[in-house]
Amino acid sequence: MLKNVLSISGRPGLFRLVNRGKNMLIVESLTTGKRTPAYAHDKVISLADVSIYTNEDDTPLAGVLEAVKVKNGGNPVDVKALGNDDKVREYFGEILPEFDRERVYTTDIKKLFSWYNLLLEAGITDFVEKEEEPETTSEESK
Repeated sequence: MLKNVLSISGRPGLFRLVNRGKNMLIVESLTTGKRTPAYAHDKVISLADVSIYTNEDDTPLAGVLEAVKVKNGGNPVDVKALGNDDKVREYFGEILPEFDRERVYTTDIKKLFSWYNLLLEAGITDFVEKEEEPETTSEESK
């Protein structure tokens, strides 16, 4: 689900990939719906490729966004209500206790919360791909 959602360095918000052109991508803003080109020189990152540093290994962004959704009951995160940077880090520690406190900056956490809120506003609430369970045949169920 997140592979078609893009972050473009230097541009606010998130974008949905609409089409590919020669040496550019056609993207649509999730907030305004306005379509614009993203050229080869723009730093474009798919949210599916983003991960958060943890003590053991990196955790994919989709899993972290799902944990934020569970923690907030599917509601947006009000970063200003959390308070100062220490409170934001403490709150994120409740969501992802094993995050690397040295390599994950408070600005990264705030950006993650803003992305989460933008995705909710755009109606994107399924962050983790649901695996289809294999169908059982009538012989296997006997």
